[in-house]
Parts: sequence; C-alpha cells; structure tokens
Amino acid sequence: MAEHIDVSIEHRNLPEPATNSKPHPNTCPGCGSHYRADELAEHLWVCPQCNHHFPVGARDRIKQLADEGTFVEEAADLRSEDPLDFFDLRPYQERLAEAELRSGLGDAIVIGRATLERVECELSVMDFQFMGGSMGSVVGEKFARACESAAERQVPVVSVTSSGGARMQEGILSLMLLPKTVCAVEDLKDAGGALISVMAHPTTAGVIASFASLGDVVVAEPGALLAFTGPRVVQQTTREKLPDDFGLAESNMRFGHLDGIIGRRDLRPYLGRVLRLFSHNGHGR
Repeated sequence: MAEHIDVSIEHRNLPEPATNSKPHPNTCPGCGSHYRADELAEHLWVCPQCNHHFPVGARDRIKQLADEGTFVEEAADLRSEDPLDFFDLRPYQERLAEAELRSGLGDAIVIGRATLERVECELSVMDFQFMGGSMGSVVGEKFARACESAAERQVPVVSVTSSGGARMQEGILSLMLLPKTVCAVEDLKDAGGALISVMAHPTTAGVIASFASLGDVVVAEPGALLAFTGPRVVQQTTREKLPDDFGLAESNMRFGHLDGIIGRRDLRPYLGRVLRLFSHNGHGR
C-alpha cells in the first residue's frame, strides 16, 4: 500500500509492475507501449494498442463527460475534519493536507450540475488519487448533496466511482456513511430521480457495498476491479485458487452484476442515451 493512502486492504490488490524497476508513468502495463502524456490525453487515457484504461482524475473525467462549459461545481468548500484525533505514522490532518496538495482537490469526490450530450444531470465523480478515493465524512456528505440537488431539479445523477473503501482515519463515522449514501439514493428515487453508476478501477469495499451498486443502470470500465475484498485477501482467507478474472468487471458481467462494460471512448455517448431515457421530457434542456 502506498504510504499516502493507508485506507483499505483493497489497494494492495492492484496490479504490480512486472519488474522491480519503477516504470515510466505513461508506460502501458498491458502491452508495455510508451506514450507522452498528450498522446494518452488525446485517447482519453486509453492505450490505443491494447485498450488498457489508465486511471483518470476527477477533473479530467468531468472534462471527458460534461458538455464544454456546462459543469458548475457544488460544495467545493467542504473539508474533512479530524474528530478522532487520529494518528498512525503521521497525523490525519497532515495526510489530508498532503492529499489536497497532490491532487488539487478538497476531498476524494467532486460534484456539480452539468449537461451531458445536451441532457441535464448531476455529476458525482470520485478520485483515487486523494487517499485512495476513500469514503470519509465529506465524500458521503457531498454524494448525499448531489442526490438532493438532482431530486430538486428532477434530473438523474451520474456517479463515477473509484475507491479503496471506507477511510479508516474516521473509524465508525466513515462506516456510518454506508447507510447515509444508501438513504440518499432511495430519497432520490422516491422523488422520481435516477442513478446511473459507472464503476472505474478499483471500486471496492464500502463504496461498492453502498451507493455504487444501487444504480438504475450499473456499468463498468473494462478490467476494473469490482469487489468487496480483493482477490489476494480472499485467496489468503479461503486458501483456494481463484479464477484469473476474479472480481474484475468481466467476471461481474458474467454473473449478472452489471448491465454492461463500456469502454471510455464509448462512455459519453452511452451515458447520453441512458440519460435521455431517464429524463422527464426525453430531450436535453
């Protein structure tokens, strides 16, 4: 687990480099091709040779999905506190400050109103770079506010998740966000709204056990790890050999847990079609 994350065991199940040398960040782990950052950005951070999906930050994801100039961020000023005065190797507040400096985000989620393919919606996008996308009090609160905003405006929520699970530095307060986000989704649906859930790599633990799995439509990116517990931990616990695709999107699709696996190049037009189905007038506004 990277030192700056320390949020959940699932992070230790991410693929490791094939060699002991640290690879260039723009080297594809699937086929070994090398790219410049601008080349990958042009292809939405998808390897044009083998279709490996590189991680994408929340800001870049919003640029890929929202119609240009339409995204208006909400609750940007919310910041996590340290109610438990948590200290492991370093104080929690120090880790928060480091994560904000590294990612440029106030916490592991960005929410706001936008149009996507000219259909109005509410976006909720997580960022794994901020403490492993862990769900602390601010993440749960911002997701709940996104659902409330969508319910008031009678528009769907598009949620993109990437998370290692609950944030251990907030203890039981973090675990309480599982029912809070579930209730937020139910209130959204009671108001006639809809949730479209897009699971990116990795979506694990408390996030997949709460709101990420509750979408009216649930899709994932190719090769994404979608599991409550990663394969390494399951294998160590059960002492049984697991299938090579255990917990991956393709396995989840095979067992009926997903409505589809959508590559990043096709995601925006796909979401546009789905949003039109769930919008109240069937057209963009």
